[in-house]
Amino acid sequence: MKNKLSFATRKHDLETMAEHPLDLLVIGGGITGAGIALDAQTRGLQTGLIEMRDFASGTSSRSTKLVHGGLRYLKQLAFHEVAEVGTERAIVYENAPHVTTPLKMMLPFYQGGTLGKFTTAAALDVYDRLAHVKKSERKFMLDKQASLQREPYLKAAGLKGTGVYVEYRTDDARLVMEVVKRAHQEGTLLANYVKAIDLIYNSKGQVAGAKVRDQISGEEITIYAKRVVNAAGPWVDTIREMDGSNKGKHLHLTKGVHLVVDNSKFPVKNAIFFDTPFNDKRMMFVIPREGKTYFGTTDTTWTKDPAEPTVTPKDVHYILEAVNKMFDIEPLHFADVESAWSGVRPLIQEEGKDPSEISRKDEIFHSESGLYSIAGGKLTGYRKMAEKIVNQVAKDIAQTYGDYHYVETQTLHLPLSGADQSGSQGFKEFFEPAVERGVAAGLDHEAAEKLVHRYGRNVEQLYNFLAEYPTDSRLEPVDYAQLYYGLEYEMVVHPIDYLLRRSSQLLFNFSHVMEVKDQIIAEMADYFDWDEKTENQMVHELQQQIELRQAFKEKVI
Repeated sequence: MKNKLSFATRKHDLETMAEHPLDLLVIGGGITGAGIALDAQTRGLQTGLIEMRDFASGTSSRSTKLVHGGLRYLKQLAFHEVAEVGTERAIVYENAPHVTTPLKMMLPFYQGGTLGKFTTAAALDVYDRLAHVKKSERKFMLDKQASLQREPYLKAAGLKGTGVYVEYRTDDARLVMEVVKRAHQEGTLLANYVKAIDLIYNSKGQVAGAKVRDQISGEEITIYAKRVVNAAGPWVDTIREMDGSNKGKHLHLTKGVHLVVDNSKFPVKNAIFFDTPFNDKRMMFVIPREGKTYFGTTDTTWTKDPAEPTVTPKDVHYILEAVNKMFDIEPLHFADVESAWSGVRPLIQEEGKDPSEISRKDEIFHSESGLYSIAGGKLTGYRKMAEKIVNQVAKDIAQTYGDYHYVETQTLHLPLSGADQSGSQGFKEFFEPAVERGVAAGLDHEAAEKLVHRYGRNVEQLYNFLAEYPTDSRLEPVDYAQLYYGLEYEMVVHPIDYLLRRSSQLLFNFSHVMEVKDQIIAEMADYFDWDEKTENQMVHELQQQIELRQAFKEKVI
């Protein structure tokens, strides 16, 4: 079936990439690489995408999980960035309404703070206008009393009022997956756990593909392509080093940490964006989600391995202290933190310039050998970033080869997997009947709602798995349906792919992971026919990920 994205699909696609030269090879399976693959394929360029770990395993699953327009950029007078990214919010929402939810964000201002009533109102007005926010979603202002009525857990002392505006909450890893799946529907060849180990060049010294290693089988193959795009996120400079073109501007990695507690410990009802109380010009988000509240982030330079940046006691203390000072709650302690995540942002710094001049904008680098690289930017702007770089690549190929004619981007109104042309209004009409079908299939109402939001119109395939649920299964029906959908339609290869990125359980349902992890591994061992060594490796990998989210507690006790 064309829509299937299984381990067998991976094998087929990798073999095809090895046998038939591509128009474009994309290195990196985060949101940027996935967006580029979708944009290029829909313009008629045969595209292949490889990712050295799992899709979205880097920065793209470790964000604040917001499709937002960068309100903080207004402080830097970055009006163009705010306008472009702010406008993209609505496009992402309409193209994937099941994984993108509008929510009202409160922006409190306090006596002596950096923002007052006038500056907050003015900033939000500019924000709304630059982002072309529709009238029904434009900002409104609340005085102190109305602010506390809306959110009683805001610190009352010194509060002058709040501005309320619209942002969009998302599941970042699932957004990547929906882009990947749509790219595959369009004909993109895909393989996770495939690492680029070297670039290859033609007789003129131009990049002509890459030598890659299948991280599962260990096999090394060569993939030829007319053009190569390096969208490796924190590893962009690693690929540029292979090319000998890592000069001029480099990545500057900064670490961001988020914490998760139960909503009963931090029972806010609203998303809130606030100044930290430390006079360090930082701002933090607090966001309720699925019975939990998560909050962050930090912004510290990271110079070690970007694959698994650590969550330190210092990080946790900083975030908890900020929240405890800004909210009228029983003080949160280390023991209250159920889970945490940490990721690095690949920002851009020019040689010889001060770190204060680090750019958060996306930039494209085109080396003398023809290698294209893209870095920076943010989750919200992924589609526009893809459009910009594919514009260059497509024109380059059209001018160099006689078998391709340049085509403009096709993704402006292209629904992602799980959505259709009816957009957000169509999803609203689809939602309740789909939930009722889930209830009829044996789910409780809350579980059905979560599945419809997570998978959108693809939920029907999960209901098919529910209908096939074997009564002697070691898994509960919802776990069974989600796991097997992941194995057959979302290229789940390792247990962590499913437990962390496809279902977010390791972040927002940690106790459930501890209950089902052994059954998940056993089910996958049967499915893939793993030998004892492989199964033990998977157990070890998952245990490492669990410990990463708990290690900071042990250092404090």
